[in-house]
Amino acid sequence: MPAEKGQSTSNVRSGHEINEQVLEDYLLQNVAGFKAPLTVSQFQFGQSNPTYLLKDGNKQQYVLRKKPPGALLSSTAHAIEREYRIIHALGTKSDVPVPKVYVLCEDTKVIGTPFYVMEFLAGRIYEDCRMLDLPFEERKQLWYAAIETLAKLHRVDFKAIGLADYGRNSGFYDRQIKSLSKVSNAQANVKDEETGQLVGAIPRLDEMFNWFKKNQVSDKATIVHGDFKIDNMIFHPTEARVIGVLDWELSTIGHPLSDVANLLQPFYVPANSEAGMLGFKNSKEPLPVPEANELMQVYCSKLGQPYPIERWLFAVTFSFFRLSVILQGIAARVARKQASSAQAKSYASKFKQVAQLGLDIVDEGNLDNSSKL
Repeated sequence: MPAEKGQSTSNVRSGHEINEQVLEDYLLQNVAGFKAPLTVSQFQFGQSNPTYLLKDGNKQQYVLRKKPPGALLSSTAHAIEREYRIIHALGTKSDVPVPKVYVLCEDTKVIGTPFYVMEFLAGRIYEDCRMLDLPFEERKQLWYAAIETLAKLHRVDFKAIGLADYGRNSGFYDRQIKSLSKVSNAQANVKDEETGQLVGAIPRLDEMFNWFKKNQVSDKATIVHGDFKIDNMIFHPTEARVIGVLDWELSTIGHPLSDVANLLQPFYVPANSEAGMLGFKNSKEPLPVPEANELMQVYCSKLGQPYPIERWLFAVTFSFFRLSVILQGIAARVARKQASSAQAKSYASKFKQVAQLGLDIVDEGNLDNSSKL
């Protein structure tokens, strides 16, 4: 069965309640095999789209993901419909492991916002990418499984599976920088409803953008997940393989290195960084998992691409910029009382520190044509 990361649930949080009777009636009509009565709890993880665990009268479990309540900062944010579309396409026309999706509901009269329902996957989810409760060899095998799953995604012919119009097939980084800049400016000007304080801007953006122009990688186009990392994967309960990739909200057609850099971000966070980092807890020791270079070699070998990767640190720097915008967005939702995660305030406080991790690379100067690892 697929699941939502963390797999830890609680009562539905204030502001995220849904009409369970109306939802139950809808599921009885639209999900084959669903039986009353319905019970609903909310996953503690899920920064952007509120995510719920559903149980029916047969104890069958499902996952529901919906847009957050209230007015949204962007008409393209919280793209539930896109999530459903790509999971359905990959699940029926590729070997990429994804949850089975049952239904997409775009009628806001049901629970107030669009939502979709997918199966619940029972497996292992690691919020800390170090996987400290496992022996090293098993950590290595799971990290290899993760990077191999990413290579599998990047091999998919997006046109052949009906996603030719899922995004533009060129100019990914230019478009991302432009759109993220616009989003960031809007988020910076959101006022806290209680204190009246602004969320605030990401520091030194103009410098970072100039550096991006001078050091950009050559253009490529594949399906990209948009938030590919260890805690967005469900691993088999006992085997070293990925059985489901979660959280496709940010997926599009784009540059594959954006996914690789996102997965390997933790390796580029200094142990003493104030940013903390999402997905692992800092220590003074190197990450006790295979090194980034080793994982990149596995990725390149699976795709038949040369190693080392040219201008690799461009992708790393961009990943920090992008993450800082995402965290700034969480800060904006906290300010507007729209945050969907119990950990939202902690994450929101880190957007400037994460941006600084990218600026540290910018301050080292321009990249040469070869990979700088």
